[in-house]
Amino acid sequence: MRTNDVVRFSPIGTAVLALASLISAAGFLWPFFYNGQSLPRTQLFFWAALTVAFILVIVQISNSALDAKSVALLGVLSALIAALRPLGAGAVGIEPMWFILILSARVFGPSFGFILGLTSMFVSALLTGGVGPWLGYQVFAAAWIGMAAGMLPGKKVRGWKEIGILIFFGIIAAELFGILMDLQFWPWALGANTQLSYIANGAISENLSRFIVFHFATAMAWDIPRAVFTTILLALSGRAVLSALRRTKTRAAFLQPIEFIERVKA
Repeated sequence: MRTNDVVRFSPIGTAVLALASLISAAGFLWPFFYNGQSLPRTQLFFWAALTVAFILVIVQISNSALDAKSVALLGVLSALIAALRPLGAGAVGIEPMWFILILSARVFGPSFGFILGLTSMFVSALLTGGVGPWLGYQVFAAAWIGMAAGMLPGKKVRGWKEIGILIFFGIIAAELFGILMDLQFWPWALGANTQLSYIANGAISENLSRFIVFHFATAMAWDIPRAVFTTILLALSGRAVLSALRRTKTRAAFLQPIEFIERVKA
């Protein structure tokens, strides 16, 4: 009666999620394919995709694809991640939120990981006053990382081998988040007169080489500390947190129908 994952999107929900992801991916990758002379308002891509994604979450809840216990768990973990994120404010790359997102998605599945990344980053922005044109980028980057963590192979692998898989993914995720954040910043960052500037209507190869140099020249101070800090947290607390989350998943019996038993007095 209980599925392997806490929540699974319906076929229609999956299609809507894929559409929202495609719209947001266009918002990330437009610099390499855009042929106009003036820079577009890419925030419109993300607010449209973000609206679709949140509508999908609401529909999932209203259709009981997320039961009460799943919603409660999502709220607790979103609040925890949102509370952890400001602890690294002002410190280069020190972001303690990622290890909780990765471990939670590992246990509860890719659909839950996507929703958790979406809601936790949005709540964190509301708590810290981080609402701005960058928020849509951050929300989808976190959602994709959560979904990817839930799709990692070796579901039956346990112990240090599993921690090794998660650490490797954490390093990749730290770099991926940095790349995605630079993609939303780079076209406006340097003006038009430097060797690393975005060239409107330029060749894909030229803009790609400029972006790679820009990223590694400016972002390594953030990406490497983020990867190292996430690795340390996964290594130190990964096994204990995974055990607690799996025990929660088993004992809560997610998606198990609630039955009321009438007791007959003797």
